[in-house]
Amino acid sequence: MAYRLKLFALIIVGIVLVTFPGCGGMNSSGGTPSPTPIHNEWTWESGASTLNQAGVYGTQGVPSPSDTPGARVSPCSWTDVAGNFWLFGGYATETYVGEGDRNDLWKFTPASGEWTWMGGSNTFEQPGTYGTRATPATGNVPGARFEAACWTDLSGNFWLFGGSGIDSAGTRGELNDLWRYAGGEWTWMNGSNVAGKLGIAGAWQGAGVYGIKGVADPANAPGVRGWASTWTDRSGSLWLFGGGGVDSKGTGGPLNDLWKYSAGEWTWMAGSNIADQNGQPQLGVYGTLGVSSPSNTPGARFGAATWTDANGDFWLFAGDGADAYGRCGDTAPPCNLNDLWRYGNGEWTWMGGPDVNNQPGVYGTQGAAGADNIPPPRNNATSWIDAAGNFWLFGGSGWSWDYNDLWKYSGGKWTWVSGSNQTSQTGIYGTQGTPAAGNIPGARWGDAGWIDESGNLWLFGGISLWDSPNGKFNDLWKYQP
Repeated sequence: MAYRLKLFALIIVGIVLVTFPGCGGMNSSGGTPSPTPIHNEWTWESGASTLNQAGVYGTQGVPSPSDTPGARVSPCSWTDVAGNFWLFGGYATETYVGEGDRNDLWKFTPASGEWTWMGGSNTFEQPGTYGTRATPATGNVPGARFEAACWTDLSGNFWLFGGSGIDSAGTRGELNDLWRYAGGEWTWMNGSNVAGKLGIAGAWQGAGVYGIKGVADPANAPGVRGWASTWTDRSGSLWLFGGGGVDSKGTGGPLNDLWKYSAGEWTWMAGSNIADQNGQPQLGVYGTLGVSSPSNTPGARFGAATWTDANGDFWLFAGDGADAYGRCGDTAPPCNLNDLWRYGNGEWTWMGGPDVNNQPGVYGTQGAAGADNIPPPRNNATSWIDAAGNFWLFGGSGWSWDYNDLWKYSGGKWTWVSGSNQTSQTGIYGTQGTPAAGNIPGARWGDAGWIDESGNLWLFGGISLWDSPNGKFNDLWKYQP
């Protein structure tokens, strides 16, 4: 069976596919919230403890303890103003059912511990229904996709951009369409309803329209891409950085362009409009550690983790891409990073980690912050920001392994909090709904994450690519810091 490819060979075309072999049996189940608050422990809340489980859809709009999304990687996720978690799409593999991109929309209510299928299709590979641009309609729905970019705005509306999936004509390719979900309806806001594809002459269709740096224009639009990084600023503007996609010239590769979407228009804010220069990805310009500069910029990359701090500055950690020197270790890619960046007042600052990719991490002592601590290089980790402004990071994909370590970044220092300092660890599920010191999700990447009103961290799904057996998850976990 032919499977989706991961973006490991991004140095040539930016968007490459990898094989996901499947395994596992049918064992989906619902769950209930933990009965008592016990801190610093993981709880397996719902879903299956085995891989590649099929979804149980039930009746659309009706919650049920037996309903659950199927196993998938790289969906979009949001939290609404009522504290419910939302999930859209992803690339699914379901034993005895099939595999492919999804465009199903789910809601999870932490108070009841139940999933609700809210919209989209319960079948694979569905095309998008775009309707009229900027006009909401009950029949509108984005096409099936994975690796899309996601935001929540200040009004609690959900936004979705691009990814790899199906366009309005049912054609597979890379996307740059921008959608808003509000009041139970989808609205196609910007971008094309036609997917970008590799052309006959070797150039990609779906190139970005950059315009003038710093100047908004209704004609501007980022090129098609996946696994980009996102932030929402204090004024409600949506920000997009990098990913694997297509530049202004139709060249595919990792990107380091920074965009802002506000008042219905895109603005190219920083970075390059070219994916590679003379066959090499755009390198990072690190400058001096801790010192901002208008010339500083992270190297082109995909799958970086992001958060916004209490001052409104944007932070970016790791990803797969270019360092300061164009080196990729002593062997072939991936080229994973563990550098830390901050963006504020229009300038990037290199805040920590090495300026060379594929460098080892420093775990230190579990539970103890350390000035020298740094997570090992990775991409597509899950991240959260808590009410105190601490940044949390779980798992991700390394060179040829996956992680299940949990980290906290606070006060300028990293703390290894939970999980293993060894790679490719299997999960310990324990009893569903019961926290225990030994419980831990298995190593994975591409999962969805939320944080609830009590500060608990939640994660769902993802993929274990390098372990044996390997496949996709549909388990839901809670961690109580």
